[in-house]
Amino acid sequence: MSEPEAGPVTVRGICTHAGLTPRYFYESFENVDVLVGATYDGVITEIAERAGAAFDAGADPRDKVLSAVEAIVDIVDTDRRKGRLIFSDSLGSPVLAERRAESLQLFATLTSRSAQQVSTVRGDDELMAASHFQVGGLGRVLASWTEGRLDLDRERLVAVCGRMLLPESRSHAVGDR
Repeated sequence: MSEPEAGPVTVRGICTHAGLTPRYFYESFENVDVLVGATYDGVITEIAERAGAAFDAGADPRDKVLSAVEAIVDIVDTDRRKGRLIFSDSLGSPVLAERRAESLQLFATLTSRSAQQVSTVRGDDELMAASHFQVGGLGRVLASWTEGRLDLDRERLVAVCGRMLLPESRSHAVGDR
């Protein structure tokens, strides 16, 4: 099945891509915004749960962060559509724009747990600024990767993201954990 084209998300486009008539769509969803919101929320929940579990299972701050990044990359690599939905601006929808802003705040708050351990920023405002920077940067890298704009295999992607998120680990070789 071909990938959806960039642009606004419409009932017609969804039905054409799925091979359904609009009648079937409306039997399950009130409108396209309900479908988009539910799909986005499902993927965000999956990412939050798996990344959180990976982070919690890590042995030290560095391992926690790398494990969480690896869990996110695994989800995106398994189904690139999930990555484009969450990280890419190519799908146009007011619901997606709102959900992305909400999830940025959620993930910045979660990231602040590790930022305290691996960053030189101090104070709540600096910590949240650093967390937004990390989450935003990771999101843009993953968007570019899922859109085919970065020629990195999964392992190199995780290693590069780890080095950017963990400044003290820049001296480690690519792929080292």
